[in-house]
Amino acid sequence: MILRRLLRLPRPALLLAALGALGSAPGAAAADVEFVRVWPEWHAAVDFTRISEYFDHQENLGDREVRRSHPKDRAGFYFFTRVKHPNVSLLGAKFVLRIVTPNSPDPVQYTFPAAVGAGEHLFEIGLTGSDWSGRKEHPVAWQLELVDEGGHILAQAQSVLWALPEPPAAALRG
Repeated sequence: MILRRLLRLPRPALLLAALGALGSAPGAAAADVEFVRVWPEWHAAVDFTRISEYFDHQENLGDREVRRSHPKDRAGFYFFTRVKHPNVSLLGAKFVLRIVTPNSPDPVQYTFPAAVGAGEHLFEIGLTGSDWSGRKEHPVAWQLELVDEGGHILAQAQSVLWALPEPPAAALRG
């Protein structure tokens, strides 16, 4: 369907589209990876406990991919992220989370390995332990990127406030 639309373009526009495709990142194309949904919210440690843990005292993740800033701490603020990447392995990729908290206007950056093969995965990316102060704190703004080994962005999502432009310097003085 997209190819049909491209073929209807005048030749100069078709040439520009082809050049744009050639200039994209090597390996995985961003179009091959998508964030289906990113759902940020607080979760208590008990939210991650399954019945089997009462028997073997091991955390059972099932088919979830859990990434935590402090792996031993379960309670925290999580970004539940469903990633669709049917033909792209994410073995060398990483998530880059930038977040602005009520405590500081400067964004803090965290990185988490993706480290999965091709498919569709639910990642639970959590700021835990000393990286999040508790249930009542909510981010002011956030941005989540999935980048490949070369630093090329494969997928990106952000809060509405992250996208707001910087206020002019005159507005800050007044």
